[in-house]
Amino acid sequence: MHCHYCQKNQKDIDFKDTLTQRRFLALSGKIKSRKKTNLCAQHQRRLAQAVKRARILALLPFVRP
Repeated sequence: MHCHYCQKNQKDIDFKDTLTQRRFLALSGKIKSRKKTNLCAQHQRRLAQAVKRARILALLPFVRP
């Protein structure tokens, strides 16, 4: 399987696109690993940064109750 963002030819990941980011989060709110998300290393790092930014701006929760 190929990287989700490479298939769409996206270089940047928007931190405001929380619907797409939730796909890569576990039920507990943790970021899933590369093996589970099937992202390339570059996009996994950018996804982690985008999720962290979205959490700081309260667009995504840090943990789910």
